[in-house]
Amino acid sequence: WLGLNKTYSITKQGSYTLRLELQDWRGNWRHVEYLLSLGGPDTDYTARLSRLAGTIPSALPEHVPLRFSTPDRAGHAPNDCPTNLLGGWWHSECEETNLNGKYVTPRSRGRLDRGKGLYWKPKKGRYYLLKSTKIMIHPTDLKGFH
Repeated sequence: WLGLNKTYSITKQGSYTLRLELQDWRGNWRHVEYLLSLGGPDTDYTARLSRLAGTIPSALPEHVPLRFSTPDRAGHAPNDCPTNLLGGWWHSECEETNLNGKYVTPRSRGRLDRGKGLYWKPKKGRYYLLKSTKIMIHPTDLKGFH
């Protein structure tokens, strides 16, 4: 992680895209890109997302404020998501995604352990247990980026 404060310092300079690259346990890579608006520490790094493109259905709500929550500051997330899922994230519902969870291999058969691992779950779609993730940002206008 680059860190929320550094990410905020970068994104407040202009229009940025959030790109998530997700690899499943069969070696397949998928991605999704969102236009990203990120608030600062006074908003708990609230993100607003708008889907731009991707090869996987979105699992994050769009056009709604998503506060970043961690286990020590779980009060902002519904259903105590960060405590139950073992990681901080922009949660709206605990089931949609967890890219900062415990590293769980497919051999872990316990439903509780699997739910605490890295996963992507679109509202209407399959559950993707993930082997690796990449979270990246870049200026929306790459032509003006030097």
